[in-house]
Amino acid sequence: MSSRPGCSLVGMTTTDDETTAVPGGLESGSVDAAGVQVHWESRGTGGTPLVLVHGGFGTTAMFAGTAPGWAADRRVVSVELQGHGHTALGTAPLSFDALGDQVAAVVREVVRQPADVLGYSLGGLTSLRTALLHPGLVRRLVLVAVPCRRTGWYPEIAEGMGGVSRAAFEMMRRTPLYDAYAAVAPVVDDFPRLMDALGVLLGSDYDWTAEVADLVPDTLLVYADGDSVPVTHAAEFFGLLGGGLRDGGWDGSGRPRHRLAVLPGRTHHDVLDSPALPPLVREFTA
Repeated sequence: MSSRPGCSLVGMTTTDDETTAVPGGLESGSVDAAGVQVHWESRGTGGTPLVLVHGGFGTTAMFAGTAPGWAADRRVVSVELQGHGHTALGTAPLSFDALGDQVAAVVREVVRQPADVLGYSLGGLTSLRTALLHPGLVRRLVLVAVPCRRTGWYPEIAEGMGGVSRAAFEMMRRTPLYDAYAAVAPVVDDFPRLMDALGVLLGSDYDWTAEVADLVPDTLLVYADGDSVPVTHAAEFFGLLGGGLRDGGWDGSGRPRHRLAVLPGRTHHDVLDSPALPPLVREFTA
């Protein structure tokens, strides 16, 4: 989840069967993933494509501050997960594997080559599942503010996520997140159902510690020093990837292929705004 604003980048329309060009070189469209019409937006050309996956209740606009810069020399494709933004909630229950498959469908049908994937919060959990389920589609993986098991969150955060429901709709209706959703959602009245669905998903138990050691793509873990995920879990996750277990050596020969970054002076809610994030991602995915 995230409380970051999700204001719409541009006015646009999409169809299930075609790509729509809009001013500013931005294209948008949708792909079918097991009956879910997954909305995507693309800008820039060249390089290894970078796929961005937003946090809970968010839209592609969560990356409004970073996507244009990354698109200066590469293609950047942003995804809106089931129930978020332009992508309808429908009737299928949310699951991390299904969301991971939705990102994979965009990579397969829109990007059409292995991509670098960056996911934040809910989008990071989703991106982790994408990499584990479809390793051939992900070249490098950037996970921002993501634990590898549900108990990796601070206990009060995990409890709060599991308690999300339509009971808090009146409060959410007064937030920028809802404004962004209402501006583009195909069925605006589905927002209370989305709250219920995310509460069930985020309240469910998940533990991928046994799987992450086998992650195929090189992975960069990024956290804020005031994150909803304690730095002790960040170190644990990094350790499961083979990091932080030995000295890297004067020549770097003992350094793991995966990386860990903790950004100072940030929280879970504003870590994407850190000026240190874009160069980190650029250098890691070069």
